[in-house]
Parts: sequence; C-alpha cells; structure tokens
Amino acid sequence: MKFNVVSSFAAGILLATTICGAVYFSEDPVVTKATAKPAKTEQKTVAQPTETEMKDKLLAAGYVVQPKAEYDKTLEAAKKAASASTASTATNGTQKIAYRSVISVTQGMTSIDVGKMLVKAKIVPDAFKFSKDVEKKGVEKNLRPGTFVVDTEMTYDQIIATIFKK
Repeated sequence: MKFNVVSSFAAGILLATTICGAVYFSEDPVVTKATAKPAKTEQKTVAQPTETEMKDKLLAAGYVVQPKAEYDKTLEAAKKAASASTASTATNGTQKIAYRSVISVTQGMTSIDVGKMLVKAKIVPDAFKFSKDVEKKGVEKNLRPGTFVVDTEMTYDQIIATIFKK
C-alpha cells in the first residue's frame, strides 16, 4: 500500500472519531425517570395448618416426625454406637487400609511418570524404586497407554504386568 492511501485512511478515522466525540460530549445528559404508578397489591391470608395436618403432610412426603425428647434419645444412642465401634476398631488397630486407584497412562509417559502417579495414589512407596524394578524386568519400553485399576493388595509384579505389556 502506498503512503498516501494509508495516511488518507488514518485521517478519515481521526475525523470520524472527532465528530463522534464532539457529539457525545455536547449532548445534555437526559435521565429518563419512570413514572411512579401506584402498585396494587393484593394480600392473601393463608390459614395456618394445624399440628396434625403438618405431621400428615410431612409423613406423606416421606419425612420422619419425632418429638424433641425422642430425637435426643435416638441421637444419643447413635453417638454411643459410634463410640463403641470406634473403640472396637481401635483395639483392632492392625487393620491395613487398601487403596485402589485408576491410573491413566498416555503416549509419551515413562516408567518414572507412572511411578510418580502410583506414589500419589499411595500404591507404591517410592517412584524411583518402582522405575528400577521395571528396568530390572526389562519392560520399560513396553509401557502401554490406557486406563488401569491398581490397588495396594497387588504386588510389584502384578502392577508391572497390568501396566506394561511383555
């Protein structure tokens, strides 16, 4: 494009902007006010339902209606049952928690990346050790993309066989 064409275009934009700005700033601000019309409101009085009607409606809707004293007894019994179950699990403290996780392996991931995901899922304790075990088996190049379910009950060999193809 030639310089004359560009400068003519710029001058046109400048002129249009100047005209629009002059019109904008020269107008008086007109505030439109809404006319106040008296609003007609009709108030309806609703009869308060009786206690039996309220209970019937709640029971029909599937709710349980109990007096406060009965509710407190139920709540206290539930607390006692919860504390008793907590005490029994405390005596059986040798229980091991089994973690299950879904591992998504994508194209381009390495065995160390899979190890890091397994550490986050609390399946293996050390990602580097997992990677070394994979290298010892010689399957580090056979990582297959996909989604796999692993848990803490599985051995290293089972986890490696699940995620890596031989």
